Order: sequence, then structure tokens, then C-alpha cells
Amino acid sequence: MFLLLPFDSLVVNLLGISITVLFTLLLVFIIVPAIFGVSFGIRKVYMKTLLKIFQWATLRIERGAKEKNHTLYKPYVNGIIAKEPTSLEEEIKEIRRSGSGKALDTPEFELSDIFYFCRKGIETIMDDEVTKRFSAEELESWNLLSRTNYNFQYISLRLTVLWGLGVLIRYCFLLPLRIALAFTGISLLVTGTTVVGYLPNGRCKEFLSKHVHLMCYRICVRALTAIITYHDRENRPRNGGICVANHTSPIDVIILASDGYYAMVGQIHGGLMGVIQRAMVKACPHVWFERSEVKDRHLVARRLTEHVQDKSKLPILIFPEGTCINNTSVMMFKKGSFEIGATVYPVAIKYDPQFGDAFWNSSKYGMVTYLLRMMTSWAIVCSVWYLPPMTRQPEEDAVQFANRVKSAIARQGGLVDLLWDGGLKREKVKDAFKEEQQKLYSKMIVGNHEDRSRS
Repeated sequence: MFLLLPFDSLVVNLLGISITVLFTLLLVFIIVPAIFGVSFGIRKVYMKTLLKIFQWATLRIERGAKEKNHTLYKPYVNGIIAKEPTSLEEEIKEIRRSGSGKALDTPEFELSDIFYFCRKGIETIMDDEVTKRFSAEELESWNLLSRTNYNFQYISLRLTVLWGLGVLIRYCFLLPLRIALAFTGISLLVTGTTVVGYLPNGRCKEFLSKHVHLMCYRICVRALTAIITYHDRENRPRNGGICVANHTSPIDVIILASDGYYAMVGQIHGGLMGVIQRAMVKACPHVWFERSEVKDRHLVARRLTEHVQDKSKLPILIFPEGTCINNTSVMMFKKGSFEIGATVYPVAIKYDPQFGDAFWNSSKYGMVTYLLRMMTSWAIVCSVWYLPPMTRQPEEDAVQFANRVKSAIARQGGLVDLLWDGGLKREKVKDAFKEEQQKLYSKMIVGNHEDRSRS
């Protein structure tokens, strides 16, 4: 027994030295640069290395598939059905011309008109442009994660060994490192904002609060090995305004907050999230709502209006879609944020799914599972565009203004601009959408009949 004591002492010493070295590396290469907002370029070198490995793996898969006569899976980027941007009236006119030969100005109902609605219904079922926005974005290449591409069957021993090595690196090295960084960032955020909260209101408190938030968010960004490119920083949101962005993931918040200082809006939570919220609101005027208050739209609008009317307060960060979309499109913006009358600062966020899928499918994965998937990805790579500020025009209503902002974000981010409500993720289609097509058809028939009666 006594003979083992020197060995045990050696193990303890080696463990102590390893922990010390790891902490020193974290402090020198990650935490200190995060405090000052600088980077040594290590993540970019890491990203370039990964790209070369992915390219080799994809070429090897394609070559192996040809050798074994396997068909490679290719995602349909633009949908599986070719659709022409034509109106209901034009399509029914074409059906009547090719079928019965009657003109469209015939006021009576034609049996052939049914084919238009049947075809539209089948197209919608086969190529549903809504529900596919709530699943992982498919990749043409393989990123050794086997998550967003179906071409990960066995090809060769070298490729399998490479994949296994990647699993060891991600789970045995990157995951513990990222958990340590996340714990450090969250601990510093809670501690720092609590301490700053005891200071009297003034420039000193505002200065310290801003830098504590930025420092902690930058550490959390590094906990995901996030590589972010910010464009047009001169358009960053300013005090007294509202920052609106497309929504892909809960980490959208730290992606933006690591480059700017915002007032957050959200529902009050319990547990760890509640502790963070209570600490943050002591140092910064965030807008938190009770669960019962969230349903009161007028109360929410009044609280937000009071906030933006004070030009000394921070810009509010809002995601008007109300749910996460899979980074391929932008869906309907809720009009509440656009009724206030404040200056809106649009922001477009586009993730690169090659390194890790940032989309959170909340109906499939819980928060813990989602964060585990994020922290075991290779990296989170994204681009952020700050668009010029926009204000509501005199002739615009809130819905039109929201659609104009949404279109600008979609255009800049290279996303599909959809009119559908993201709430369809959990709800059925409203009857109003079904009645809209009925009204268009009725108007076409009745309108033609009236025009014919006048003539």
C-alpha cells in the first residue's frame, strides 16, 4: 500500500499541472482576448483546415459511390416542383382554353376549374414550403457530423477512421473546453451584473455594465467556437430604436450582443435562466414580462413604447418571427414591434451549416439536447449584416412596414421571403387562408358576370 503512494502523488501532480496549463491557455488565448475584443486568428485557421478536410471527405464519398454504383443524395434547394409565378385568374384561363375552349369571361362555373385547386393542393402536399422550414437545412457536402446529409454510409476505412477521430476531438476535447468557457462566461455575467447593479446610476455604471455584458457574451461566443463576420457596422442600432432580426437559434442573442449593447425583451423564467435575468436587469434596463403579461398585447406595446421614447435607453432587441426558422427563409413578422413608431434597425443573420447546424427545432429537441448538439459541432460560422435604419412611411400601416423590413432582411441575407406565419409550426392553418382562395375565385366569377351585364 505504501509503495503506491509515490505513484499516487505523481498522478496528482500531473493532474494539477494539466489543469494549470489548461486554465492558463484558456486565460491567455480565449478569456483575455474576449475581454478586449481581439482575436489571434486561431479560429479562422481552424475553419480553413476543416474546409479542406470536408472537401476531401466529400470527394472521397462521391468517388466511392461511383465505384459501388450508389446514388448520392442531393437536396432540392429550390423545391421539387417547378412553379410559375402566375395568378389564379391566369391559370384558370389557361385550363379553360386547353380544355373546353371557352373564354375566361364566361360567368358560369366550369367543371374544369376544379383541376386548378386539385393541382394546387397536391403541389402543396408534395412540396410544402412551410413545414420544411422547420427541419435541418440539408447539405450537399459531408461535414463529418452525419446530421444534415444522408451520404454518410460506409465508404472506406480511412474515411471511417477520420470520422471516429472527429468524434473523439469533438466530445473529448472541444466539449469539455466549451463547457468550461460557457460556465466561465455565465458566472462572470451573473457576478459582474450583480456587482454593477449596486452602483448608483450614472455614466460609470453604464460604462461598466456595457463592458461586462460585452465581455461575457464574447466568452460565450468562444464557447461555441463561433466565427462571426459583421458587415456595415456604421448601421448598428442606436439608443431609442428597435433592432429586429431573423430568428434561427437562441444563440442569435449572444451573436448580436457580442458586438453591441442591447436591452433584451422576454418572459421571466425560473431556474438558471431566472437567476441570469434578475442579475442582468440590475445593471441594465432590460424589459422582462410575467407570464400573464405576455398575453396582454396592449400592455407589452405600452412598456415597449415607454422604453423607446427615452432616447437615453438602449435599443431593444426583438425577433418578430416569434419562433426559430431553419436559416433558409424569413417568415411573417408580427406587427406589434412596428406599431410603436420607433426607428427600426434591421439585421440579417445567415449561418453557414457546413460546420454546424444552428437551427433549434424546439418541437423536437429540448434546450439541453440542443446545446449539447451545438457544443459538439465543429464550429458556428455566420455573417451579420447591419442594414440602414428604416421608419414607417405616412401611407403605411404596421403590417406593410413589417413586410418591407422583412423583405430587406431576406434580400440581404439571401433568404426566401415567405408570407406564412411561423406559428404554423405548432398550429393548424387558419380558415382565413382557405377563405382567401375562395374569395378570389368568387370575385373572378362575379366580377366577370358584372362586367358582362354592363356591356
